[in-house]
Amino acid sequence: MTILERSDIGPVVHLTLNNPQRLNALSDAMLAALQAALEDIASGPAKVVVLSGAGKAFCAGHDLHEMTAARAAADGGQAAFKDLFDRCTALMMQIQTMPQPVIAKVHGIATAAGCQLVATCDLAIAAEGTRFGVNGINIGLFCSTPMVALSRNIPRKQAFEMLTTGDFIDAARARELGLINRAVPLQDLDAETHALAERLAGKLGSTLRIGKRAFYEQLQMPTAQAYGFAGDVMVQNMLRDDTAEGIGAFLEKRDPNWPQ
Repeated sequence: MTILERSDIGPVVHLTLNNPQRLNALSDAMLAALQAALEDIASGPAKVVVLSGAGKAFCAGHDLHEMTAARAAADGGQAAFKDLFDRCTALMMQIQTMPQPVIAKVHGIATAAGCQLVATCDLAIAAEGTRFGVNGINIGLFCSTPMVALSRNIPRKQAFEMLTTGDFIDAARARELGLINRAVPLQDLDAETHALAERLAGKLGSTLRIGKRAFYEQLQMPTAQAYGFAGDVMVQNMLRDDTAEGIGAFLEKRDPNWPQ
């Protein structure tokens, strides 16, 4: 079994978490496979990535079987746990720093680090009936690393409620809070996600890359600094030949002659 399946359809790369027996948990092997695939995609010509899960769930978070086994080490698992959470953090950062937009296509459940993965992706579409949670509190483990992504997606009181109660929210509520972009009937999930991916893929790839990087960098800045930074980005964007071609095409009411 390939733990992570990859399918390239034109400029869109589809990655499918493929360990349905463990609800596509972020095991050591899954983390390694994802990091390697995203590194390869980042340096290639693809314009968009779609991330989904096989079977009945998107992702149930970390692999608790592996985490329990790690406690048998002489240090009680401290080194293994530190390594695990460091690698998971690196993966989340990798998603947001890679040039291509990443769309989460979500169904079933997305819990703990699986919910973190949804929150980390640039865009997310979920099937109606999907449940989202950061439920570690229910087993005595506060979802501290998922909290980072969650609290940067939804209002803090709602995030804190999810983290401290362990309650699930449904796709409609996730849409209201801003965790996902839209909730659609399950039978429409593939088509809706494909349509969004194709829409992004139809844009100028270099501009998508410039925009994604600038988007995340300016979020970390005070407002005045962000405006200064964004203005510099727009200057450099305006100086590109492809941008001049796009503006010219708009003014001349024709399609731009952009590289594929």
